[in-house]
Amino acid sequence: MPRLVYGALILLSLIWGGSFYFIKMLLEDFGPWSIAFLRSAAGLAVVVIIMLVLRKPFGFRTVPWIPMAIMATINTAIPWALIGTGETRLTSSIASILNATTPAWTIVVGMLFFKNKSNRNQWLGLALATVGLLVLLGITPGSVGSVNLLGAALLLCASFCYGVGSQLSKRLQVSMYQVTFGTLLTCSVVSGIMAFATEQVPLHRLTSVSVYPMVIGLGVFGSGFAYILYYYMVQKGSPEFASMVTYLVPCTALIWGYSLLGEHIGWNLIVGLFIILCGVFLAGRKPVKARVPSVESSKSA
Repeated sequence: MPRLVYGALILLSLIWGGSFYFIKMLLEDFGPWSIAFLRSAAGLAVVVIIMLVLRKPFGFRTVPWIPMAIMATINTAIPWALIGTGETRLTSSIASILNATTPAWTIVVGMLFFKNKSNRNQWLGLALATVGLLVLLGITPGSVGSVNLLGAALLLCASFCYGVGSQLSKRLQVSMYQVTFGTLLTCSVVSGIMAFATEQVPLHRLTSVSVYPMVIGLGVFGSGFAYILYYYMVQKGSPEFASMVTYLVPCTALIWGYSLLGEHIGWNLIVGLFIILCGVFLAGRKPVKARVPSVESSKSA
């Protein structure tokens, strides 16, 4: 696996570190579908500009649009709306824990529906990263026991959608720019239709200065630049590896809180981050195959 993939993983986790916070703030004025529309539309504008500047082909005639639309709806529009709805019932830390089930769903979906093979390193890495996440967030049995069941179910459904969508995206024979463009275009259309059909969209709030930073953070960076990095990891690495970013997002969220808001960083952040990084590294490694002696060497022996 190229080393740049690990760099993309770290950078993506830094970008997505503030996503749950941005969603939480936007929920004060907008519904889940409206937020999905705002972030996908802002991200789409950025991707279009990048592709025009870099002269990347959009592939309007060559891209398989029906499979692309199905993948994008499953991988973005639906889970974004589910996460927005779930966050009205859950704390950000619990939402992070449930979102971190994405790698496990990705492996299971790949095995059941796409004939992928898992290995011991992947499952050991997932288990180790999960332990690190629990340490980092200080999750106790008492805090888990008080979780809203409907909110938890919505987050788990979103994680399942991510698992299915990432496996589908790997099978699209298009560039990472084209799949990002197609994903955000489809999500803009689907979420826009759902927003105006089911929610009261306060258009006047779009002119509010307090909304701009949230839309820029969640849309321009968290959707535009972020999805280019995400699909790069899917294509150059694997869907299973790309999904490991969900373990690092809570870490970077706490780091942003320390850097920008002066929040305290305890021992659990350092220890938890170390354990998570070990788990991510282990899950990304391919198991060493036992060396089979050749016929000539066996004869000489």
